Amino acid sequence: MQTPPIVSADEWDAAYQRLHAQERELTRARDAMAAARRRMPWVEVDKEYEFEGPDGKVSLVDLFDGRRQLVVYRAFVEPGVSGWPEHGCVGCSMVADQVAHPAHLNQRDTSLAFVSRASQDELDRMKAKMGWEHIPWFTLTDDFDADFGVDEWHGTTVFFRDGDRVFKTYFVYGRGDEALGSTWSYLDITPLGRQEDWEDSPEGYPQTPPYEWWVYHDEADATGDDRAGAKQLKVARAAGNAPGVGS
Repeated sequence: MQTPPIVSADEWDAAYQRLHAQERELTRARDAMAAARRRMPWVEVDKEYEFEGPDGKVSLVDLFDGRRQLVVYRAFVEPGVSGWPEHGCVGCSMVADQVAHPAHLNQRDTSLAFVSRASQDELDRMKAKMGWEHIPWFTLTDDFDADFGVDEWHGTTVFFRDGDRVFKTYFVYGRGDEALGSTWSYLDITPLGRQEDWEDSPEGYPQTPPYEWWVYHDEADATGDDRAGAKQLKVARAAGNAPGVGS
């Protein structure tokens, strides 16, 4: 292993500042890409799909759970994959391992669903074994995976709901999936984005100040000034050091 040179603290700091400038450019480019996604055209989903959930049969609209946005990951945690029945696909399992608590997505009118062809009993077993109870899992029962190009390989599809009308807005797969799992990475691929007032979004899109909507996942029902983020921001503003959006 050929390691980098060993330098003084001042030389390291200078190298870090150069690298940090590149990192800031990457952050701005990532923000610009998210803004471009928010301007992607939509295609209406006019076919009915049915899934099996913990409480029985549900439709694609039901997966939204009353919210406007839905992120669906097609996971190969099912019979026929390498490692079954002890495990599902190792890559899909790694994706599931890094998924943040969906309560934060829910605060932004966004639901998350993982779908596979395993039965609900099999999924219950895998959720308990792997610690995936916080992720909503549903069983595929029809051509949903084939219709959205995820019958042979994993992928993440984003949908938007307007009443009972559903639209496909975005799709990502392969290495594009590997960075997903955090609240921010999911919101950045949705049509409404993070919905914070610093974002470059089309006119009329919902936006609020950063931090105000943040919650603890065990206090996800908190609203308004009772949210943990709103309380923290109020204290910071009173001290004259309200946080901004850094890069």
